Amino acid sequence: MVKVEAIIRPNVLDAVKASLDEIGVHGLTVHEVRGAGKQKGYTQHYRGAEYAVNLLPKIKLEVVVSNSAVDEVVEAIVSSAKTGEIGDGKIFLSKIDEAIRIRTDERDDSAL
Repeated sequence: MVKVEAIIRPNVLDAVKASLDEIGVHGLTVHEVRGAGKQKGYTQHYRGAEYAVNLLPKIKLEVVVSNSAVDEVVEAIVSSAKTGEIGDGKIFLSKIDEAIRIRTDERDDSAL
């Protein structure tokens, strides 16, 4: 099993969820986060004062899938979240040793 973590723009969340739903991935976790990368933020004016916004709002998606579904999930995220501009985000893959569904005590792939 693999945990796919994607940091994406907030405005592409619905498209990414729809793409994942199309390929049969229904369980996911969504976090509202802030981060900085190559995009570096922007400068804003408020009541005559200028200030820098360094941490930009992003969405962090987490989904755990079987090893055979990883490439399809990554492709679905990339194809629906890519704008071609700085700040599109990143995808991280981590190995998951075991998953347990609390309600039924199912383990590994059947727990997903």
